[in-house]
Amino acid sequence: MVSWRTQLRYLASKAQYASSLALKNRIGGHVKENEVATFIFKHFCHGRMTFLHRNKGEEMAPAIAGKGAILLVRRLPIPDLRRLYIGDVVVLKNPEKPDDYLVRRLAATEGYEMASTDEKDESFVLEKDQCWVVAENEKLKAKEAIDSRTFGPIHITNIVGRVLYCLRSAGDHNRVQNSFVSMHYDSPVLEMELNVDEMAKSHKA
Repeated sequence: MVSWRTQLRYLASKAQYASSLALKNRIGGHVKENEVATFIFKHFCHGRMTFLHRNKGEEMAPAIAGKGAILLVRRLPIPDLRRLYIGDVVVLKNPEKPDDYLVRRLAATEGYEMASTDEKDESFVLEKDQCWVVAENEKLKAKEAIDSRTFGPIHITNIVGRVLYCLRSAGDHNRVQNSFVSMHYDSPVLEMELNVDEMAKSHKA
């Protein structure tokens, strides 16, 4: 049974999510000013903060191994450094193919100095709202990894969510290791919205 503390934390997270989503849509012109309150109420009462995403490659093995693994992802309507931390596994828009989504580990954010192992390359500092994301499969060469080593820094708004849970099969599933702060922040969302049976059905589809 879910504790009342978890439920309260979940409701607080949901209120913040609904407000952020409303702000994003208001700025984007998709919601009129007089519709904001109704929009927030609708998404607070009926919306989910998570969605399912099918993993397509082996770039994040062993943390997320296997093509076709189903991931539970927490939506981040307005991604910023108050909601994202180094060490988080994120879903992002491929900067080279905007209709394609990648799963990578957030390795550095604005202000970090990036140095190459190649002495010919000059070091540089990530600018405001820039992030550096990496694949973790050590068997892949840098060019095969399709990460910041090939396409460079990404803008933080390319990130659409943080991966909370991975299901490889009905009998093989577990929570994804993110930063300590994010795992604490996401725990009530995971407890309230995780549905392994639903994920398993999506895996078979």
